[in-house]
Formats: sequence, structure tokens, C-alpha cells
Amino acid sequence: MLNAGKGLQTVSSKDLRALLRAVHRGDLTCPVLPQGLAEVGLLRLLDDLEILRGLDERGVRAALVIALAERGGSD
Repeated sequence: MLNAGKGLQTVSSKDLRALLRAVHRGDLTCPVLPQGLAEVGLLRLLDDLEILRGLDERGVRAALVIALAERGGSD
């Protein structure tokens, strides 16, 4: 819960893209749970993804796309 106020700022663009790819491929189900993150090798991001807790797939996709768009391709 420590990073919830920071949104996805603490997550690298590379990791955001990996998350989006995993959701798109159906490798990561929503809502995002620790087990799902572990299965796609991203459990280390659990605390940083608090903002996604409880969102359905559509919400997770939207949040990830917006976070990446705001960065304008930078890492």
C-alpha cells in the first residue's frame, strides 16, 4: 500500500509493457493477483501495482496503456 499514491510511476516502462503483453496474451488474469504475477515472472512488482487491485481486465489494460502513453516512449 506504500506506493498506491504514486500510481504506476515506480514501475518501469519495460515492466509496464511486459504486464500489458501478459494481459493481452491471457497469461495474466485480472484482477491482478500475486499468483498471476508470479506465473509471469513479475511478482517483484506486487507492491508497485497496488493501484490495479480489484480492476477487471478492461481497467488494467486502460491503466497500463495510459501510463505508457504519458511517458511518450521513454523508460
